Amino acid sequence: MTKPSLPELLHAAVTAVGGVERPGQVTMAEAVAEAIDDESHLLVQAGTGTGKSLGYLVPALAHGERVVVATATLALQRQLVERDLPRTVEALHPLLRRRPEFAMLKGRSNYLCLHRLHEGMPQDDDEGLFDQFEAAAPTSKLGKDLLRMRDWADETETGDRDDLTPGVSDRAWNQLSVSSRECLGASKCAYGAECFAEMARERAKLADVVVTNHALLAIDAIEGAPVLPQHEVLIVDEAHELVSRVTGVATGELTPGQVNRAVRRAAKLVNEKAADALQTAAESFEKLMELALPGRLEEIPEDLGYALMALRDAARTVITAIGATRDKSVQDENAVRKQALAAVESVHAVAERISNGSEYDVVWYERHDRFGASLRVAPLSVSGLLREKLFSERSVVLTSATLKLGGDFNGVGASLGLAPEGSGGEDVPQWKGLDVGSPFDYPKQGILYVARHLATPGREGSRGDMMDELAELVEAAGGRTLGLFSSMRAAQAAAEELRGRLDKPILLQGEETLGELIKTFAGDAETCLFGTLSLWQGVDVPGPGCQLVVMDRIPFPRPDDPLMSARQKAVEEAGGNGFMAVAATHAALLMAQGAGRLVRATGDRGVVAVLDPRLANARYGSYLRASLPDFWYTTDRNQVRRSLAAIDAAAKQEGK
Repeated sequence: MTKPSLPELLHAAVTAVGGVERPGQVTMAEAVAEAIDDESHLLVQAGTGTGKSLGYLVPALAHGERVVVATATLALQRQLVERDLPRTVEALHPLLRRRPEFAMLKGRSNYLCLHRLHEGMPQDDDEGLFDQFEAAAPTSKLGKDLLRMRDWADETETGDRDDLTPGVSDRAWNQLSVSSRECLGASKCAYGAECFAEMARERAKLADVVVTNHALLAIDAIEGAPVLPQHEVLIVDEAHELVSRVTGVATGELTPGQVNRAVRRAAKLVNEKAADALQTAAESFEKLMELALPGRLEEIPEDLGYALMALRDAARTVITAIGATRDKSVQDENAVRKQALAAVESVHAVAERISNGSEYDVVWYERHDRFGASLRVAPLSVSGLLREKLFSERSVVLTSATLKLGGDFNGVGASLGLAPEGSGGEDVPQWKGLDVGSPFDYPKQGILYVARHLATPGREGSRGDMMDELAELVEAAGGRTLGLFSSMRAAQAAAEELRGRLDKPILLQGEETLGELIKTFAGDAETCLFGTLSLWQGVDVPGPGCQLVVMDRIPFPRPDDPLMSARQKAVEEAGGNGFMAVAATHAALLMAQGAGRLVRATGDRGVVAVLDPRLANARYGSYLRASLPDFWYTTDRNQVRRSLAAIDAAAKQEGK
């Protein structure tokens, strides 16, 4: 029997999911198959509606080697495992004459820990273990959550937090889960044979396709202890998020609360001298943190340097002593010791990293209204790490609706550690960029309007002219507005102002869960939804519910963002344009994602309005506009009001 062709396989898969083949999807599938065969790398931009998940799944399944698919969001992981993969495998099985297996794998703390469930969790203050079920009042929210989790533990096959509906609070989940550092290990745990996290790993070892998240991919790359099974192909979906997720995993933090917890957990397991030294170091650190002012530390102040070295040395002594000291009164000594060790090791690792003072790290203080001050350290760049760990031993395909910024892939490529496309060299990963377009006719379906007549937004202060403009646009659109704001303060101010001016329901992020807000917004045409960062990427409302997307200003990073400003400065010192490489790239990605909220289906019509004249007037404006979908462009406010009124009238006529 002849081997089925890629178009045949794709046709079968698309039919199975009830979709329509699109030229961009076919082009993408062919390019992915070629990259896998050549063991090369591919960056592929595929617009909303292309069907990109099948564009990579079909060639990956046809290839037959193990594939890891890493996504940024839970929603896409679920879509792949619950919808796309089961149907695709079913459709391809008769043609491939084999049934590829697939599995989902997440970090250990995403799975219920049976040891914690049955034995309790080590307590910081009292000896032995603490029974959460007895301690939490059964009528309290925490008590109800814990009892529900105990019942769920008997039914669930996966133990995966995301399979528990409705969900529970972080506080409740943390009582019954462990981090990889706190885990006793399957061989030492009484429940190792039934462990949900271990079962997920075993399933992943047997699967042809392993679906995971960017964070676990980063842990696998950074920590050197393989979490993911050996694989020949890596596909990174939502790849525009990868750099920030990897940076998050590579960021360390020290807070007084965290250090004090480590002291309490270790105190009963080591000799008095070692415990006292750690306690003294913790107190010195806490006093310093009370005076900490937010901002970057270009050099570590002398007093902080001494405090960190004292913490590092005391933590190292405790780590050595924990192994040798036994407290006979402790019930489950292994669990208590493992949790204490994890807490102290975490303090030691960050204190040592900051004390060592690498030129490749950025250190800063942060202050939070609720949690107080924290000391943070993050890599100046993750591009070298990604180049070395991601692209060296496998074929990598990175895909997203927004990878091509300012007209090419080199900006995103550079952030991933890749040299400009087409650069030669033995140690330089070879890659190709491909834009397969979109099934949408952007110039006919959407308008990009820049309010050129407004005043340039300042750092702070009210923007009266912007509020007037926003109110007029929302009125013309008949509601139907998604407002994307650069800060929560700006979103709140706009919601307050417009609730006073307009007879339209204005929803505000934070007043209800995001899922509920989006459901209400999609269900009522007159409703508007205002919010900040997660709305720029997480909203999918096709149809007339969202016909106006407003951005209050270009979302440059805050000038006092320690990590972004350090990255910008480093580019400038190396002779590059720091503003374009860091700030403009950051803004372009967010704006491209935000503008992508408007057109989600072939019948959608509407306007993306940017209430920041710099998009029309500044030199970098053309770079940012080139990163957005190819909407019809105007700065004519009257034209836009007429267009919005016409779109609103058409939707009302259709009864929507």
